[in-house]
Amino acid sequence: MRVGSFVLAAQFPGQGQGEALHRAVRTAEVAEESGLDAVWLAEHHFVPYGTCPSAVTLAALLLGRTRRLRVGTAVSVLPTVHPVALGEQAALLHVTSGGRFTLGVGRGGPWVDLEVFGSGLEAYEQGFPESLDLLTRWLREPAVSASGPRFSFREVPVVPRPSEALTEVPGPEVVVACTSAASIRLAAERGLPMLLGMHVGDEEKAEMVALWRQHARAAGRSGDEIAGAAHVSAGVCQIADSRTDAAETLTKAMPGWLKQGLEAHVTVDGRFRSMRDPLAYTELLCGLHPVGTPRLCADRLAATSERTGISRFALLTEGSGDLAATEENVRRLGADVLPHLR
Repeated sequence: MRVGSFVLAAQFPGQGQGEALHRAVRTAEVAEESGLDAVWLAEHHFVPYGTCPSAVTLAALLLGRTRRLRVGTAVSVLPTVHPVALGEQAALLHVTSGGRFTLGVGRGGPWVDLEVFGSGLEAYEQGFPESLDLLTRWLREPAVSASGPRFSFREVPVVPRPSEALTEVPGPEVVVACTSAASIRLAAERGLPMLLGMHVGDEEKAEMVALWRQHARAAGRSGDEIAGAAHVSAGVCQIADSRTDAAETLTKAMPGWLKQGLEAHVTVDGRFRSMRDPLAYTELLCGLHPVGTPRLCADRLAATSERTGISRFALLTEGSGDLAATEENVRRLGADVLPHLR
C-alpha cells in the first residue's frame, strides 16, 4: 500500500494566498521526512478553494526540494492547456527527476477558465479524448503529428524524449480523474489508471474499478495489465487521540473554506451549479475516510483497499487550515499509521 498527501493549497478564511502556498510546500517536505510515498497537487484557477494554478509548476519546485518522494498532479486540467505543451513539461520533469513524476489529468469543470484561456466550452464537453490521446502519444512516441478537430500540425520530434530518463520506466505515468461512466471507459480503453474523488465511498469506488476492468478487457487489455493498474483513491485524513477530536478539528475549519471556495466558482456559460452544504459535506468526508485515532485510520485504509482493490491513497492532510497542525498530522500519518499498514 502506498500512501501520499493530497495538497490543495487551500486558502482558509482569514489567510493569505502566500500562506496557503507555503503550507503546501511544507506539507510535501514533511511528507518526505515522514516516509510517505507521494504528494498529489491540485490545480485551480481564480478561486480560494485552491491557490495553485499550475500543478505541474509546483511539482517542479517540489521535485527539486525532495530526493525520494513521488510528485503527481491531481490534476492538471487538460481542456485549458495544449496537450503538447503539457507533455513537454511532463517529459522534462520525468527525465530530470529520475522518473519520480506522475501526470494526473482531468476534464475540470465548465468554469470561466475556458473563456480566459480561450479553449471554449467545446474543449470541456467534447475535446477531452482528443487531448488525452495526443498527450499520451507525445509521452510514448519519438515524433508526433496531429490531424484532429482541435489539433492539427505536421510531424515534429519529441524533445526531450521521456525514454531518455535514467530509469527503467519509459515515460511518466499518466492517471485520469474519473467521475462518470464515460471517463471510466475512456481511461480503461487506454489502459490508464484512475484517480477517484474524495466524495465517493468504498462501495461506489469498487463499482468504478469493476467497470474499468470490464471496459479494459473489452478493449483487449491483457490480464497482467488489468491486474497491475494502480488506481488512486483520494480522501481526507485527520489523526488525533480520539475520533471525536479529529472530526471536531475538521468540522471547525473545513466548512468555512468550502463555502468561500466553492461559491467562488463561476460557470463559463452561466449555467446553474448547485453547491454542497459545507458542514454536511465535511461530516460526509469524516465518515468516509481515515479520521480518528491512528489505529482507526489504519483500519479504514486497509478496509478501503480490501473492498476496492485500490492500493494507492492521496489523503488531504491540511483540513485544519493550520500550518503547525498540518505538519503534525503528516508526521503522525507517517509515524503512527503507516507502520500498521506494513
